[in-house]
Formats: sequence, structure tokens, C-alpha cells
Amino acid sequence: MSAHFVTDTRALLGRSLRHIARSPDTIVSTAIVPIIMLLLFVYVLGGAIRAGTGPYVNYLLPGILLVTIASGVGYTSYRIFLDNQSGIVERFRSMPIARSSLLWAHVLTTVVATLASLAVVVGVALLMGFRSGAGVLAWLTTVAVLTLFTLALTWLAVIPGLTATSMDGAVGFAYPLVFLPFISSAFVPTATMPGPVRAFAEHQPVTVIVDGVRNLLAEQPVGTDIWVALSWCAGLLVVAYGGAMLTYRHSQLR
Repeated sequence: MSAHFVTDTRALLGRSLRHIARSPDTIVSTAIVPIIMLLLFVYVLGGAIRAGTGPYVNYLLPGILLVTIASGVGYTSYRIFLDNQSGIVERFRSMPIARSSLLWAHVLTTVVATLASLAVVVGVALLMGFRSGAGVLAWLTTVAVLTLFTLALTWLAVIPGLTATSMDGAVGFAYPLVFLPFISSAFVPTATMPGPVRAFAEHQPVTVIVDGVRNLLAEQPVGTDIWVALSWCAGLLVVAYGGAMLTYRHSQLR
């Protein structure tokens, strides 16, 4: 790793964040779909859904936050694909900078934009009646879990950004991630699902992450859920980061 890795990453991160500042549609469009889903499920479908004794928005919000994250990571692939097509990646490779700093800059840009989108979604949920008596530690833990999950999915998004041959191929991988929460405890308890669907829902990472965040915000015992959630996020991050770096090194040999 280059001794100038931090400096190089900070400079490239500033470049990416300036692009976001000039065109904030990334944050807006990332937040729009989750907000529409929040409104739809609470005000249209919420009356027919039985999920606990509290307001449905309290049950729903953790799942919507994960949808927000999944909606945002596609922009990582999009920006890396554009850099590849424009030749800027080749230009950076010819400069004396840390090779991985470009990828880290894109990843951290997505993390910053996604956290901003999450704040917007939580703000809308508060206007809709969401309430939590969770303390500072619970909120900090929630932010840590969501940030780690964002990092994991964002590094996963780097791979299609580097390998895609078309714009659709670069961003299309994110669509299944957006729909994964639908087969989890994000919208309804898994106990209401038929056998095979329930088995899948109860053993996929979104469910345990949603349950862990939901219990934190509801001041309920989290048990082992939060540790399993962190393990899923950390494991996915390690695999995604390793895959992204291998793909990046391979692309440099072409």
C-alpha cells in the first residue's frame, strides 16, 4: 500500500463529493423510492398488516432503511463504469497514486451519500409518527450496523462497475438487492410466510439485520441477533472487498 494512500484517497474523495454536491439527484433519487414505499405500506397497506402492537411505521422503518442502502449502492457501479468509459481510470493508473485509492474514494462517496439518504428517510418516518425511546448507544450501534452493511454492499457493487460492458449491466445488479428485503422480516413477520419462503427468509442476512436494528430502536433485548448481523456484514465485507480488489488487479493487466 502506498505511503500516500490516505492523502490520495482524500483528494479523490473530494473530487467525488464535489460531483455529488453539484448534482444532488443521487441522494434525492436514492431516498425517493424508500419514501414512496414507506408511504405506501403505512397508509395504504398498513391497515391490513398485523406486525406487533405498536405503530406499523415503527416495525417497517428498519426494513426501509435497508432498502435505502440497496437503492444507493448501484451508483457506485454507475460512477466507476463512467470513469472506465471516459478513460479517467487509465489516467489515474499512470499517475504516482495508491492504486486502490480510486476505489476507496468511490466507496466512501457512496457511504456518505447513503447516510444522508438514510437521515432523510428517518426524518420522513418521524413526520409519519415513528417514535423511539432508544438511547444514544442503541442509535450509535444502529448507525454502525447500517454503515457496515453499506460498506459491504458498496464493495460488492465495485465488481460490476469494473467488469460491466454497458450501463444496464453496471447498475442492474442492484435490483435483486432492493427486492431481497421483501423476502425477510422487513415488512411482515416471517411466521406468516409459507414453509419454503419462511425457511429462506429466516436464514438470509437481511432478516437478522432488520430484527437487530428493530430491537435496538424498540428498546427490546437484542439477544444474539446483533452479533449475527455484525458477523454477516463483516463476512460479506471481507468477501466483497477481496473480490473487488482481485477484479481491479485483473483489469489492470488487460
